[in-house]
Amino acid sequence: MPRHIIHLHIPSFPIALARISRPELRERPVAVAAPRSERSPILSVSREARNEGVFKGMHLGKARERCPDLTVLPPDPKVMEEACQNLARSAARYTPLYEPSRPGHIYLDLTGTQRLWGKTKDTACHLRKEIRKRLCVTGTVGVAGNKMVSNIASRTIFYEGSPEGVLDVDHGREAGFMAPLKVRLVPGIGRVRQKALLEDLNIIRIRQLAALDMGSLKLIFGRQAYLIHQRALGIDHTPIYPFTKTPVVGEDITLPRDENDDSRLLRLLYRLVEKCSYRMRKRELIPRKAGLSVRYSDQVETSRQIRLPRLDFRSLDLCNPLEKLFFEVCSRRVRVNFIRVWFWEFDPPSPQLALFHTPSPDENRKVMTTQAMDRIRERYGTEAISYGKTA
Repeated sequence: MPRHIIHLHIPSFPIALARISRPELRERPVAVAAPRSERSPILSVSREARNEGVFKGMHLGKARERCPDLTVLPPDPKVMEEACQNLARSAARYTPLYEPSRPGHIYLDLTGTQRLWGKTKDTACHLRKEIRKRLCVTGTVGVAGNKMVSNIASRTIFYEGSPEGVLDVDHGREAGFMAPLKVRLVPGIGRVRQKALLEDLNIIRIRQLAALDMGSLKLIFGRQAYLIHQRALGIDHTPIYPFTKTPVVGEDITLPRDENDDSRLLRLLYRLVEKCSYRMRKRELIPRKAGLSVRYSDQVETSRQIRLPRLDFRSLDLCNPLEKLFFEVCSRRVRVNFIRVWFWEFDPPSPQLALFHTPSPDENRKVMTTQAMDRIRERYGTEAISYGKTA
């Protein structure tokens, strides 16, 4: 059965959301970045700012030089998260098989739903109107037989500025649709490879790339040559990965003021880890993986994940592995304003006790101390008692 894939693309999603409450920003050059430093990277740009030479990733100071009238907005993660949830709820009305790829981008697999919703292009128009009515933002929709072509179709119609907002690529015509487009639209071709194609082979359009023999492609793309050739022909077998909620226990904190003192940041980390440990002990969960994320003053966010050793849920001594992870994550000489820690991939407590392992007096004492502290927390609240290193 041929697939029917929709890709909804809301350009400059955080800026589109900001313009809802601030209509004076419409048709003005706008960018999203942390305004505290001239070296803050631009996180999102409007079409007007892009026409002035401002692009994503550019330093804020350079962007202001190119566009003196640029309006800079700070990131608003809460508004973004709420809007993404509304977007997912709208998609779930049409199909249970949807995949949010990143903020403002979502794939829907409508294969087999034609008798329920009608033609896929009509469904795409209904979805676009619903998003405009529900979120007050306008998006473009690409319809095709695979994820890659539907994504490129939604971006193409945005660049062309078509008033219809929906582009349907018929089955079997993917290669013809891709042929006149520029090679930068092919996934896997960045600026470096695009420059190499232009300078070495004088290739600008995808049809020129698709006409190359495999030997020439291997000189530039190596082992990815076959994959790039398939993409240039509009062939993509990537499935839609349905949205699933993975059980996660996490805590985060936004610092009242930016901080770069490791000792103070570690105390906050220990406090977050202890809160998570208490919640997991109550549910008798043993985490197998942990993650740590910090956000700097310039809104750059760094995350790392580790696999944890097997632990006893009665003690859950997680501070040591998270402390090592902290020094891997927090490696920049920039102040931190947000810390988040989370645990997932839980094992149930094993009913089988170790046959030859006899707990030492220190281990027994530690378990008894932890259990006593948990009883105090249950009676007087989670803030009633804590370890000295979290104070």
